[in-house]
Amino acid sequence: MRRHYGWVIVAAGALISCVGIGALFSLAVFLQPIAETTGWSRAGISAAMTLDFLTMGVAAFGWGVVSDRYGTRIVVLCGSVLLGLGLVMASRATTLIEFQLAYGVLLGIAAGSLFAPMIALTTAWFETHRSLAVSLVSAGMGVAPMTVSPFASWLVSATDWRTALLIIGVAAWGLLVPATLLVRQPPAAAPASDAAAAAASTGPRALAALRSPQFIVLAATFFACCATHSGPIFHTVSYAMTCGLPPLAAVTIYSVEGLAGLGGRLVFGLLGDRFGAKPVLVGGLLVQAFAAGAYLFAGHLADFYAVAIVFGMAYGGVMPLYAVLARDAFSPAIMGTVFGAAAMVSSLGMALGPAVGGWIFDHYGSYNWLYIGSFAVGLGAVAIALMFPTGPVRRPERLQPA
Repeated sequence: MRRHYGWVIVAAGALISCVGIGALFSLAVFLQPIAETTGWSRAGISAAMTLDFLTMGVAAFGWGVVSDRYGTRIVVLCGSVLLGLGLVMASRATTLIEFQLAYGVLLGIAAGSLFAPMIALTTAWFETHRSLAVSLVSAGMGVAPMTVSPFASWLVSATDWRTALLIIGVAAWGLLVPATLLVRQPPAAAPASDAAAAAASTGPRALAALRSPQFIVLAATFFACCATHSGPIFHTVSYAMTCGLPPLAAVTIYSVEGLAGLGGRLVFGLLGDRFGAKPVLVGGLLVQAFAAGAYLFAGHLADFYAVAIVFGMAYGGVMPLYAVLARDAFSPAIMGTVFGAAAMVSSLGMALGPAVGGWIFDHYGSYNWLYIGSFAVGLGAVAIALMFPTGPVRRPERLQPA
């Protein structure tokens, strides 16, 4: 029963990740029509995505703590309701600040409740095939650009951006709320009626875990990894256009990265189960670093495609392995807190790349130093990952009365 229902959790997690993250990243589809019809600046509209990254990271930590104490279902249910509410409110926004609060804050809070807690729950359901299971949940993010974004684009062309956002918000409720009914804690987890006792026991353990060498190395690696690939992901389309590629051709590089990332999640998940998460993560980070630097030597569309395939597989493949490493080191009772905190740190790395890349181009007139810097940070991520201690974190001994 445990093994069988674990795959139901995987399917629900993949759907929840696809819809939640897909709705978040659909802002790129709405950017132009919103700017044209409202007169709001593109920078102001895009700032909603920056708010999403920052809010999602902080929210992931908070939701992780709640999921450890009260279970994942209530967390995902609240996030599903907030996701639809944020989209509906954004569709009704009459000022830029209203749009930023709805799309940038509410959606960020919602997304923080959907991905990290579901990943943490998945690790608790599996003792074998854990890397593959987590990778399949993460694959929902890879499917999002091929499902939610095209659906949003079709809606915008058939109606208008406000109606499109409203429909996506209602559709999110219709898909996610029923999916939350499938979310269950594994049989070994503490029942909801023991929430107070569970909170008393997991709180000190979670605080000790966040101070452990395992968590510090894990979070630092996660941060450096995201800082490595966030800049190239965001700026490669613009970089390709500065190399002379037409805009439509340049955009396809991003699509190739996304497709390769979907395959990378599955391949790296299988490799992680076969050889262990740490060696596969180290190898993937090394490939990611060299692929980021290789963009410097791309000049033609075929060159960009070749690098995008390797780069997409690497960054897509390594992302689920952080949860597997965390589960190997920490108790499932505190996985929500631990992985939520790691996700919060990683979101800072994701927010760093686009801003630094834009600053580099504004000051130097090229993206060369972005890719050189990404290569260097990527090697730093490899070095940090090699220091990850093996074995589980020891639980602090409890004092016994004399």
